Amino acid sequence: MDGTDDKLMRSRTGPAKAGHYVRIAIPIAAWLVLMWAGVASAETMAWNIQGERREALVFAPSTPPAGGRSPLVLAFHGRGDEVHSFQLVLLQRAWPDALVVYFQGLEGGANGLTGWQVECGQDHDRDLKLVDAALATLREKYRVDEDRIYATGYSNGAMFTYLLWAERPRVFAAFATVAGRLRPSVQPAQPRPLLHVAGERDMQVAFADQKEAMATAVRVNGVRGATAPCGDGCTLYGGGTPAPVMTWIHPGGHVYPRSASERIAAFFRGHPRRM
Repeated sequence: MDGTDDKLMRSRTGPAKAGHYVRIAIPIAAWLVLMWAGVASAETMAWNIQGERREALVFAPSTPPAGGRSPLVLAFHGRGDEVHSFQLVLLQRAWPDALVVYFQGLEGGANGLTGWQVECGQDHDRDLKLVDAALATLREKYRVDEDRIYATGYSNGAMFTYLLWAERPRVFAAFATVAGRLRPSVQPAQPRPLLHVAGERDMQVAFADQKEAMATAVRVNGVRGATAPCGDGCTLYGGGTPAPVMTWIHPGGHVYPRSASERIAAFFRGHPRRM
């Protein structure tokens, strides 16, 4: 369901015994370890979009990348979550050479929870406008590799990531979604590499709906033919083509699996823009 309160849903489940949740309650000692390791150090950037202050946490590479230009990853949390929680998925650790930007969603909708638009025109396109403004600023401030700009999101953030594919395909080299689906009005048309992570027992975003999103990606990218296994629960469609689709289906529910960030970083590394 698009109105899912992702953060509260995770809290109800209790501690993440297998490390399957983005954040429930980070012990003080663990938070201090993260601070000491440098992963909690980020710059806050802000934009004024339609009279609203919009913020993001920006993690820049500690050393200049080879070639002088950095890959850029835009990351979007689930509904009801917030940026200081979602940064703990540690994409910045999974890909330390990349410029990683975690955006904060705004409150809205019937439940008043933080989140993202999932269709074109919704909320006066406040989130698409945020991405446009943020990209302009990031390009001015950092040396961004234009052929390695990526978007990823969880749950409601994954649905916004799919919207970015449909509405801003030429900007991005590839996309990665975790526990998301496509709205009927959101129809990507330009092939782009995609990684979709889904749980077979997802009760918040129906697994059947996620399978439809995967099927749409396979169709749009023209990779219905040969498939190949890529690990436990992982299938690669169109390996070796400019726009493959990788699906990783795990036996869990509406969760962000522990190794998702590493898989996303590896997928992005292997897919600079070629189209």
